[in-house]
Amino acid sequence: MNMLSGVIDLPKGFRSGDILAYHRRDAQEISERVSAAGLEKGLVWAGRPARLAIAFADGHAAFRLDIDGAASPGGLHALERTARRMLGLTQDTTGFEAAHRGHPLLGPLIARRPDLRVAVAATPFDALAWAITGQQISVGAALSIRRRLIAATGEPHSGGLRCHPTPERVAALAAEELRGFGFSLSKANTLLRLSAAVAAGDLPLDAWAAAPDAEEIGAALRALPGIGPWTVNYALLRGFGCVDGSLHGDVAVRRNLRRLLRRDDKISEKETETWLAPFSPWRALAAAHLWAMQADDGY
Repeated sequence: MNMLSGVIDLPKGFRSGDILAYHRRDAQEISERVSAAGLEKGLVWAGRPARLAIAFADGHAAFRLDIDGAASPGGLHALERTARRMLGLTQDTTGFEAAHRGHPLLGPLIARRPDLRVAVAATPFDALAWAITGQQISVGAALSIRRRLIAATGEPHSGGLRCHPTPERVAALAAEELRGFGFSLSKANTLLRLSAAVAAGDLPLDAWAAAPDAEEIGAALRALPGIGPWTVNYALLRGFGCVDGSLHGDVAVRRNLRRLLRRDDKISEKETETWLAPFSPWRALAAAHLWAMQADDGY
């Protein structure tokens, strides 16, 4: 086993609990383990099973990667970049809050949760697979499907966690196998098309993650049948840390905007898109504050 490690300074008031909540989604801890102090995540690193651990203490985040195999040259720099992205440290919360803390409706939400960042998945493929899985179903149902996929196809790490399957591994599956995990036929075909495109190098997700261009990524993803605006914008946020995607198609965003506006009637996607537009280039951060309104309900 080989190991890479380092330490990241965190900004004052960093909200580690928001990051941990995202990785605490699956209580069965097939691929992630979360404690009060940090998280562990199974992932494939340079073709080898690995376990990423991030621990929070005294204004720092210590990260460590235990690899079942040799560490790749230059791997520490790539690992730190991954850890920073996962922790939301690439997100311009300062600029967003300076521009909008005086907003009559969003301003009080910002004051309630300053420096709110959105947790990012360990890999863009993990985020995209999750976004496809979660289309138009409950979080609980999506977690069950994700769990079955990882348990059946994820490579085990020596530490006990399973790694999220790679695009190559998923592309080798048949649609009926994915159906057996709980995917609908349309979602199975979408995930297979995505996986094949990534495996073939047509969608260079890892290269994009190093220097994401939201317009380029969005255009490439939208060209795949089965991937619509919500999936693209959610994946831009959770996979790459891009914070200007308009999440007007998100049910929770619309529900909480309705609460914020004290409306009795439902709010349409178009109305939500219009309301979020003035917050560009931070529309996804505005949406994150709407998500966080339900924190008391288990956000």
